[in-house]
Amino acid sequence: MRATVPALRLAAPLNERLRRGVHGRRLALESLTAWSRAHRDPRRPLVWLHAPSVGEALMAQAILAETRTRMPEAQFVFTHFSPSAERVAPTVGADWSGYLPWDRPHDIRAALDATSPGCVAFVRTEIWPVLVREAAARGRANVLVNAALAGDSSRLGRGARLLLGPAYRRLDAVGAVTGEDAALFALLGVPRSRLHVTGDARFDQVWQRVQRLDPARPLLRPFRDDGRPWVVAGSSWPADEELLIEAMSLARSWRLVIAPHEPSPDHIDRLEQRIAAAGLTYRRLPADDEEAALDVDVVIVDRMGVLADLYAIADVAYVGGGFGTAGLHSVVEPAALGVPVVYGPRHGNAREAERLRIAGGGFVIADGATLRSMLTRLIGDETARANAGTAARRFVQQHLGGAARSAEIITETMRGRTP
Repeated sequence: MRATVPALRLAAPLNERLRRGVHGRRLALESLTAWSRAHRDPRRPLVWLHAPSVGEALMAQAILAETRTRMPEAQFVFTHFSPSAERVAPTVGADWSGYLPWDRPHDIRAALDATSPGCVAFVRTEIWPVLVREAAARGRANVLVNAALAGDSSRLGRGARLLLGPAYRRLDAVGAVTGEDAALFALLGVPRSRLHVTGDARFDQVWQRVQRLDPARPLLRPFRDDGRPWVVAGSSWPADEELLIEAMSLARSWRLVIAPHEPSPDHIDRLEQRIAAAGLTYRRLPADDEEAALDVDVVIVDRMGVLADLYAIADVAYVGGGFGTAGLHSVVEPAALGVPVVYGPRHGNAREAERLRIAGGGFVIADGATLRSMLTRLIGDETARANAGTAARRFVQQHLGGAARSAEIITETMRGRTP
């Protein structure tokens, strides 16, 4: 890390995400220390939650809320690694949120001095060896909650296990999403007596958000008409978009919302050119306060943070990532809204996608022809669509409770009891 940080600082001007991450970490320790001087109450316990990126930050949000109900007197610090979590970090619910300082002894010791946490809780996958070591040396609890690990993860390689093994062995408890995950963490050196199966807090976070959804939000008003059904495609990549546009140009019995995973100006421009070349009409998503008629074939979402709400107007949802190498994105949000979910064949990274298929709420397509056939069937058969939507919502409801079980691990470990 000592060698890497100077190199990252030199490279930062060449990459916007890297620049934001380096800049955020440079200010993080100073900001955390200032918060501690002004607001840290040493009479109150403190939980330090860490998540790698935006998805894990949303899981941390649900876990933090459940932990607060069990320890209303506690204070909370939330840190993240990726710049993509910047926009959601303030919504997690912590008393202070920001970047994780560099995992170097000086920085970590200063952060621990400032916060004096009773527990450091890592969410999902990412643990940092120096933070774990220094917290354990002070007698603080270290836990990994809502933990998942793929069978082909690089963490299971010999070199990674040699490097990270001491940190995993120092964890006081691991709350794994499934029994399969728990078995893999045992291979990393976590004693089996410290492994627990909790389920996935992602379901709780999404369910809570769905319950707060305002169907009268101005963003959704233009979609409320008696026209063709809506297919909402979320987190799409170019491979997904090519299939969707082709299917749309041949069917025209439904309308399409496309929310790219990375709605950069260049991506949006190329997407518009592809739609126009297919002979389809389009427009970009209206602003919340804009009165607009959506009498077009395709609506393009050119901003972040609105996809979860847009799933509420979908008759059928398409989740992107199943035709590339980035991995399938979350199918839980549309499922929680009772919307049938369609996705591509490469979904091994998202185990809930296969379980949703088995439950009757998810549908896997192999190519453009099967996509057209599946959308035609779901849109044309109202009963089949309703049954699939009901199965999708029931699937989410059956998997609630992971956030509460993760919170129990944090609170019981922090209090020195076996979870």
